[in-house]
Amino acid sequence: MPQVDFMGKTFTIDEDGFIDSFDNWCDEWVLWVKGQEAIEELTDEHRKVIDVLQDYYKKNGIAPMVRILSKVTKFKLKHIYELFPSGPGKGACKMAGLPKPTGCV
Repeated sequence: MPQVDFMGKTFTIDEDGFIDSFDNWCDEWVLWVKGQEAIEELTDEHRKVIDVLQDYYKKNGIAPMVRILSKVTKFKLKHIYELFPSGPGKGACKMAGLPKPTGCV
């Protein structure tokens, strides 16, 4: 698997750029993904989406479906795509340190 060195940390990633393990998630990972996703500024709304994704993953072992993510965050799907241009499945899950979703997130 490829590796990325960023801010003194080394991350092992898969072919789609997802971190190898949720346990390796950290603030440096968030900043690396931010750059990869061309997100200019991380806001409280970004953090809220990340927190919801991580909480759901810790409880259920998978990422939530988009309608659940939208319901819990109270953000419309369009707004989630504004926050994460590559989408909730790719950009948001990647930034949250979740594995690549296999279904519709």
